[in-house]
Amino acid sequence: MRYLLNTVWRVGNERYIHSITTVSKVSVEAGKSISIPCLYESQYKNHVKYLCEGYYWTYCRYAVKTNKPDPSGKYLISDDKKQNIFTVTINKLTVKNTYYWCAVEIDNGPDHGQYFQLSVISGTPSLYVDHQRITGYIEESITIRCHHSNSGEMKWCRLGRNCVTGSSGSTDGTTVTAHMRDPNVFTVTMSGLRTKDSGWYWCAKGDIQIPVYLTVTEKPITTTTTAVTYSEVRPKKKRSPKVTNHSSIKQFESKNFQETYRSSESTLEV
Repeated sequence: MRYLLNTVWRVGNERYIHSITTVSKVSVEAGKSISIPCLYESQYKNHVKYLCEGYYWTYCRYAVKTNKPDPSGKYLISDDKKQNIFTVTINKLTVKNTYYWCAVEIDNGPDHGQYFQLSVISGTPSLYVDHQRITGYIEESITIRCHHSNSGEMKWCRLGRNCVTGSSGSTDGTTVTAHMRDPNVFTVTMSGLRTKDSGWYWCAKGDIQIPVYLTVTEKPITTTTTAVTYSEVRPKKKRSPKVTNHSSIKQFESKNFQETYRSSESTLEV
């Protein structure tokens, strides 16, 4: 059974408040895709999560569930139980893809859901980043450029944690600096990255947000390979050994002997 998030409800004499955290409004371009993170409380780690489509919680319809994929591929869902975040991805966006709820299924009670809105437009979104998923390296810095055309306060926040609203601050001990040197670009730099900085963040301008997933990892080691060229040295051709014609030698020796013999005979006759 579905139940609106952050509303107080009663079972017997006990009073409960439940919460899921996500963005509230995202501007996206028609035909593109968007991923939305939904942070839930740790006690719901093994519960079924789902995306519900519709303006009213009571009448929204299931779009995709962690135990029931969408066969059309329009909606995708994954659950990171280490960070207590499930992520929904909506592909091939149209202007009809507007109202949604991140939701957790409760076995013996009302489901919990948090509403978010997509503003799907045919042109450039009011707020967007170059890449929704980025990679940084341990002990190095990474810069995120948040392009915007709307007005309002600028923020850089980690999902479920604190926000940096000025020109400098920190999120979970990681230094953050922000500036607007280029027109309509809000630039955020995170320095001294650590593995634990991996996770979902969002850039905000006014009432619009755009989620960004940061992965922090070891920097790959690059090796330089030197190409060695060997010139081909061809061995000199060996001359064939001179072949002596023994038959010719024998003929020469025989002829020479005969001439000597005749000369001897002539001498004896005289």
